[in-house]
Amino acid sequence: MSTMKERMHTGDLYLPGDKDIHIEQTKCQERLYDFNQTRPSELDRRQAIMKDMFAEIGDGCYIEPPLHANFGCKFVHFGSGIYANYNLTLVDDTHIYVGDDVMFGPNVTLATAGHPICPELRGGAYFQYNMPIHIGKNCWLGAGVIVMPGVSIGENTVIGGGSVVTKDIPANVVAVGNPCRVLREINEHDREYYFKDRKIDYDKL
Repeated sequence: MSTMKERMHTGDLYLPGDKDIHIEQTKCQERLYDFNQTRPSELDRRQAIMKDMFAEIGDGCYIEPPLHANFGCKFVHFGSGIYANYNLTLVDDTHIYVGDDVMFGPNVTLATAGHPICPELRGGAYFQYNMPIHIGKNCWLGAGVIVMPGVSIGENTVIGGGSVVTKDIPANVVAVGNPCRVLREINEHDREYYFKDRKIDYDKL
């Protein structure tokens, strides 16, 4: 029979208050605390702590503290060139995969954990299940986006601020809303205008 720690990554119901899980989680939270206490001038120290905290993290990633993560990013796999604004929350009770050059606006949440609707499995017992999240390269998730357990987002996609992503979103689209739905494909207009009637002056870039 599988242990509670093993069930964290199988999608099965488990008890997150298990002693072995709690011990591991506390160690991870200690490292995350150290990261969040760094000064703005201590960029090299931040980079060193991130290399120790994350399951994987590429070069050129920048994360604005405070960063929140259930397991201190132990199960988070970041590519290269990722930028995260303030208050990124990673409910990393199981694995989160993020491709290169993804941008997170402030107050974005990636939540792998869920709980049964059945009240008898929540009250007192607090059963939980976890499903991994996948985000493709070069995505932009606007301020306040929430990504729910088991969701995949395709590369180059933009998720509008405040959206709640409950189902998979394909690549190369703009998607918005609660629940989040595809608004349109990224098109030639987007290569000419960056905001309303403001044109991109490529000669100045």
